[in-house]
This record gives sequence, structure tokens and C-alpha cells, in this order.
Amino acid sequence: MTNCTLSDLRLPACKKRGVEVDFAGGDISSNGGVGLLDLAERRSGLLSGLTRRLSDGRQSGKVRHALSALLRQRVFAVALGYEDVNDHDALREDLALQTACGQDRRLASSSTVGRLDRSADRNWAWAAHAAIVESFISSFDAPPAELILDFDATDDAVHGRQEGRFFHGYYDHYCFLPLYVFCGDQLLVSYLRPSNIDGAKHAWAILALLVKRLRREWPDLRIILRADSGFCRHKMLTWCDRNDVGYIVGLAKNRRINDQASIGMARAAAAHDHTGEKQRLFAELHYAAGSWSKRRRVIARLEHGSKGANPRYVVTNLEGDGQSLYDGLYCKRGDMENRIKEQQLDLFADRTSCHKWWPNQFRLILASLAYSLIESIRRLALKGTQMARAQAGTIRLKLLKIGAVIMRNTRRVKIHLSTACPDKELFLLAARRLKPG
Repeated sequence: MTNCTLSDLRLPACKKRGVEVDFAGGDISSNGGVGLLDLAERRSGLLSGLTRRLSDGRQSGKVRHALSALLRQRVFAVALGYEDVNDHDALREDLALQTACGQDRRLASSSTVGRLDRSADRNWAWAAHAAIVESFISSFDAPPAELILDFDATDDAVHGRQEGRFFHGYYDHYCFLPLYVFCGDQLLVSYLRPSNIDGAKHAWAILALLVKRLRREWPDLRIILRADSGFCRHKMLTWCDRNDVGYIVGLAKNRRINDQASIGMARAAAAHDHTGEKQRLFAELHYAAGSWSKRRRVIARLEHGSKGANPRYVVTNLEGDGQSLYDGLYCKRGDMENRIKEQQLDLFADRTSCHKWWPNQFRLILASLAYSLIESIRRLALKGTQMARAQAGTIRLKLLKIGAVIMRNTRRVKIHLSTACPDKELFLLAARRLKPG
């Protein structure tokens, strides 16, 4: 690669001092904190676990970049903010990234990285999710008593003629309809789907697989399904009843359920008319849709304000006070939407611009793997700090995108991070917490 110097570039003087600019500073990286991703991966075993589950179909005698190094390069790059394959033509020269990938030479080019994307298939998707779930299980030091699984779908807008793109009337554009499953902040599933389907399609099968694996590890585990009304399907609820899985799921408004709640709604309306203040009441109903085999408990939140009645319903098989279940358990599912935003806004989960279907699923998985590593940093290394709830983009900006001078010789690699780094103490704390032993 040609080394260019511009010794004659001059900027306006500063305090009578001449300001000159060139590109002769040596090996400098803006990714000095990438070592935290390396430590997080070693701690979680996420990418190494995925590598073990994959078979490399390339001819061994012609391979220059091992699959493990390619995966690290691709996932670390996404976590660092490089969403495009083309970025790797320059990024492959970055000594900080080379070191984090366990290499002491140039990394793979964009064409090699692109072939990795295009090689993805159903086996890739299955192996990646198996690695994510196993990493999740290994993150617990002791068996948990209860886990809440959050299911949600979102739109992934597409702007070309990709395989599987359809127009979605609710979102009013052409898109995919990926399904996400989280447990707290930890991601379990990111499954790309076409948008011409029911939003709950395949959710039942995914729930069954997750429950089976989690209970094989922890037989006494209590599992709760939490989701909005898009996942209120009688087969899914019946399966939960038969397999001792709790659920608290939104129920769409309809005339029959509104009729059952009419007395409570009238009380809320009268109280609002009397006080002029928004009223919020709770009632418990028993309701069965035409396709249900039995009546189920429904918690009704009956709200009446200046804009009129605003009832909301959730169906559940959990015991306890209705208002506590609604406010203390169901409403917390809204935090999952912030995690999905991290996927799309910070980690490019919606960068599904390939023509073929499976490379787009692979890109969604890349974002998920990058998120899982950053979430490991947040959960393990930043607990109790001012960044304990920071989003992925903030963690990247403050702890990963640090300027560094890198010196490498036959004996060692020395990474000199910026003296002016404002978060040096936090970085050192995170590194100590992630370092094994």
C-alpha cells in the first residue's frame, strides 16, 4: 500500500505558531479500545463457540484467513461502527484490529469478507443462534429461578428488490419482519422473516425450542412469555398452559371484550367528568375468543382522559394482583424496544441490502453477535458505574473509539492510548473486570 505524505499542508497559525499537517505519524488507530471486545469474546466464548459449530468448506491449502479470524474481523468491525464490507479494504491495515483478531499481518480484504457473507445458509443461522443461547446459559454462575422471555417483531425497511421483500400495510413500506427474543438485556434470537406473514409466525416453535433447551439445563426453571397483542395466538397460549410456561400477553381490543369492561369504563368516565383528571382503573375479566378452547384471565386497564376512553387488555395465566402484574411486569416489556433500537441504529441490523436471502440473515446475525459482545461489556465490566445502562453507541464512542499509537515488533505489541482520553479510569476498570483470572 502506498504511503502518502503531505508535508506542505498548512493550517492557520495558532498563537503565532505555524500549523503543519502530514500523514507521517506511523501506525495510529482510532480503534484503540478494541481489546475490550477481544476480552469480552474470550470471557463469553461466543465466536469461538460459533466457529466450532461451523464447517469450513474452503480448500485448506488455499486458505490464508482462518474462519475464526474472519468472524472476529467481521463482528468486531460492526461493533466498532463499520457497517459495510468495503470498509475492510482500509480496516485490514489497522494494527489494533489485527491484534484483537489474533493476527500479526493484514486482515482479510473486502472481497474475502464478502465471500463470507455470501456463504451463509440455514446451517449458519442455526449455529449462530445455538452459540448465542449457549453463551447466555454460561453467563449464569448459579441456576436462575425465573426467566422472562420477551418476543417482539419490527420492520426492517428495504429499498431494492431483495428476495423476500414485500409491502407491509401497517408499516407502509417494503420491508422484512425480523423476530427478536430477549431475556432482560441479553439477546437470544434474531430471526429474519418476510413481511407477508402473521407477525407471530414461527414464534411458537422458537419458544418451544428455547424452553426445551433452558429446562434441560435448569429443570426447575420458571419461564414466562411476555409479548404484545401480535403474539396472542390460541395455540401458543395452549402450549404454554400444557408445558407449565407462564404468559402475560397483550389482547387486542374488540367489541366483546369492551362490552365486558363497560361498567368499569363508565365508572372511569364518570370520575373523569367529576374531577377533570385522568382516571386509571383496573378490572379482571374472563374471556375466550371463538378459537380458544377455554376462558382465560384478562387484566383490563381502564383509562379515561381528556381524549376519551383508552382501555388496554392483557391475558395471563399468572397469579397475583392485576394492577401489579400490568404495571410491574407487562409494561416493562417496552424496554425491549430500546434493545431493538440498539440493534438497528447502533449496530446496523437493518443493513440488509444483499439481494439473496441468507446473506441478509447473516448480516442480522452479525449485528446480534456484536450486540452480545457489547452487552457483555456492559453487564460484566460496567456494572455499578455511570455507564451501567449506556447504549451500544455510547459504549463504542467512549470505550472503543479511542485514539492509539501502536508499536509492534518481534517481541511485543504496545498500544499507547490517547493521554487525553476522558474515560481512562473506566476503561481500565472494564479491562480488569473482563480479564480472566
